[in-house]
Amino acid sequence: MNTPLRLSPIHDSLQSLNGVWCDTNGMPSLVKLPGDRQSVSVLGIADLSFLTRFGVKGANAAQWLADRKLPIPDRPNTWHPLPEGGIIARLGLTEFLIEDSLNSAIAPQLATACKSPPAKVYPVLRQDLALGLVGDRVNELLRQTCSFNFQALSLGDRPVVLTNAIGVTVTVIPLDIERKLCIRVWCDRTFGTYFWQTLVQIATELGGGAIGTESFL
Repeated sequence: MNTPLRLSPIHDSLQSLNGVWCDTNGMPSLVKLPGDRQSVSVLGIADLSFLTRFGVKGANAAQWLADRKLPIPDRPNTWHPLPEGGIIARLGLTEFLIEDSLNSAIAPQLATACKSPPAKVYPVLRQDLALGLVGDRVNELLRQTCSFNFQALSLGDRPVVLTNAIGVTVTVIPLDIERKLCIRVWCDRTFGTYFWQTLVQIATELGGGAIGTESFL
């Protein structure tokens, strides 16, 4: 059996679920679970750690990215869609997170280009736990886990929120997909198991639970 190139920070927790797996970007990913249809309508949480991502910071980081024809968010703590469905998020003034969709491979190209970066451009290792939350009770979970009022945001402004949830520093992007609130969350992989298990426990109490990636992407 081939050894995976990468493993999700919550791989062991996902293995305990009775689901369907596939290999995506060199990482085993849980794509389907028996209760997906019900959970996704109420409150579903998917592991999206298999998506490729790249981080960069520094005074010249914005110009370096612009030179590579990427659309740069003009304000701190905002994001912009990439041509093939990924995102570029501006985390403060001089740090950026780029994450691919299933159909793009910009992050690996940037990582290669940044092996010998110019002055004041510094690559940032991104091995996050990445989650997607969806369903009618997403806001209830957010209220239980985080003091930030996400309902006060205008999603049209494409906000990026850096906050804390259940004691973990997180980056959060709320999205309006087909008139449904979806939440993207990234956190340090070392907190992955605790963060995942706590959120899934709350989601289960609210009538939802873990879902496969096919129900989110």
